[in-house]
Amino acid sequence: MRAAVALNGPPAKKAKPVKLLSGGNPQIAKADGDAPVQAYIAAMPGWKRDTGALLDALIVRTVPNVSKAVKWNSPLYGIEGQGWFLGVHVFTRYVKVAFFRGTSLQPVPPGASKSNDTRYLDIHEGDELDEAQFAAWVKQAAALPGWVP
Repeated sequence: MRAAVALNGPPAKKAKPVKLLSGGNPQIAKADGDAPVQAYIAAMPGWKRDTGALLDALIVRTVPNVSKAVKWNSPLYGIEGQGWFLGVHVFTRYVKVAFFRGTSLQPVPPGASKSNDTRYLDIHEGDELDEAQFAAWVKQAAALPGWVP
């Protein structure tokens, strides 16, 4: 009797835990596509993970053809050929959503920026996200020329 031989190659290596940078922002390698964004969301600490998943779901529902990437340890959302319209970043006490052309949105998101065009939405633990308003901002932002680094 022969011994069974594994046909799938060597056993898979255990994934290393994601390093959290200062403030709890996950360190994810630069990459394009949904997979690195999902890895970022999965590594978001505590309540922020559910917030990240909700934001991602609302963005995808609002802009089905959205492009995704992780760059500079932040998920970015954009339209192919138009640039990035939105970014997400984790801080110690909140999740920051950056609308790169936020001053062109109606109403303008509440958080000011050093950049003339960018506006922020900070989401703290226990905040109720106004999903309709967020989706309206996402729809408007996706229709504008995006940020191209």
